Amino acid sequence: MLVREKAEPILALLRARGGRVTTSRRAILETLLGVAGHVTAEALTARVQAVQPDVHESTVYRFLDELERLGVVDHVHLGHGPAVYHLAADAHHHLVCDGCGAVEEVPDEVFADLRGRLQAEFGFALQPRHFAVTGHCRACAMRP
Repeated sequence: MLVREKAEPILALLRARGGRVTTSRRAILETLLGVAGHVTAEALTARVQAVQPDVHESTVYRFLDELERLGVVDHVHLGHGPAVYHLAADAHHHLVCDGCGAVEEVPDEVFADLRGRLQAEFGFALQPRHFAVTGHCRACAMRP
């Protein structure tokens, strides 16, 4: 499916919720849909500005916030750097190695038991997609 075709249902959702579809917003969304994996707002801005130089970084941030409120994108903190964004339809969690910095994506189900236990025992609703779980990858854990 082409990027423009992927963008249309999202733009329809935006319109249905009272949002405006501008040339800048379309460019941001289409650029985001063309990115494989995670992207920072700064990197997304640079890609958008390569095609439309008049799109300001603040516009990108505001639109990413709106897309997150609509459930289209998630942002996650993968350590000490800036947040990265990815499509929410690709729901997953992140394991980040404190040793080598490797990032491993894991399916949502990995946290199902922990989520259930925290809810049952503490009444706590875990939302682990916002922050990465840190530790050591297999290779780093084996090092002395």
